[in-house]
Amino acid sequence: MNDSSVTLDSADAPAIAVNEPIISIDDLSFSYDLGKTNTLRNISLEIPAGKVTAFIGPSGCGKSTLLRCLNRMNDLVDTAKVTTGKISILGQDINAPDVEAIELRKHIGMVFQKYNPFPKSIYENVAYGLRVQGINSKSVLDQAVEESLQKSALWSEVKDRLNTSALGLSGGQQQRLCIARTIAVKPQIVLMDEPCSALDPIATARIEELIAELQQDFTIVIVTHNMQQATRVSDRTAFFYLGELIEYDETSTIFGNPKVKQTEDYVSGRFG
Repeated sequence: MNDSSVTLDSADAPAIAVNEPIISIDDLSFSYDLGKTNTLRNISLEIPAGKVTAFIGPSGCGKSTLLRCLNRMNDLVDTAKVTTGKISILGQDINAPDVEAIELRKHIGMVFQKYNPFPKSIYENVAYGLRVQGINSKSVLDQAVEESLQKSALWSEVKDRLNTSALGLSGGQQQRLCIARTIAVKPQIVLMDEPCSALDPIATARIEELIAELQQDFTIVIVTHNMQQATRVSDRTAFFYLGELIEYDETSTIFGNPKVKQTEDYVSGRFG
């Protein structure tokens, strides 16, 4: 990343230097059934600014649940709750009573496993979040739409059909459009929950290239079931198993010289 810091939009927000923790998770346990059974148990890790961090592990290990904790998407589940611990982003406890989930999500965007463009034009998909924030100036929207489509490597493919339905795009294009929609509101952090699992190899390669480009402007956390993808796109990797964090380190270490035998067994394909 070329910039030396990552900040919130507000003038009094702290500057976070690249490689410094932008997300701090301290002894987090989380339950979907009001504390009866913890899906996540005693998770502690720090995620550095300006880097790509991958969450890996077998299905049901808790990696997507943890990702959804980071922007409080789990608030949408009535019985879900943090049972212990704390998540701080840019120094703010995100579960504090005075933190609004909707406001939080302005700074933490999310790209889902299944591309989900709105049944609107390409232009209106990208402009949607800005309009929700009350921005309706055509010049501002035009600039934001073009910049976001440029950054998501889609502009050259759609610039002559911005007013046509987004549903007419290919699957890979729709996912890049969803990325453009996410970054249009200029979040500091982008969460990606298996963003390539529904895509063919060519579209997957394009998204992976895009992740490397977006790293220049955003901190990225990606959940992936594809270990080869984790090695290609991430700087750091966290391996989860049965709701616990087993090992967290530089990606090269996790895949080349893990310290925990369980990690070695997983990345070498002995289970999972």
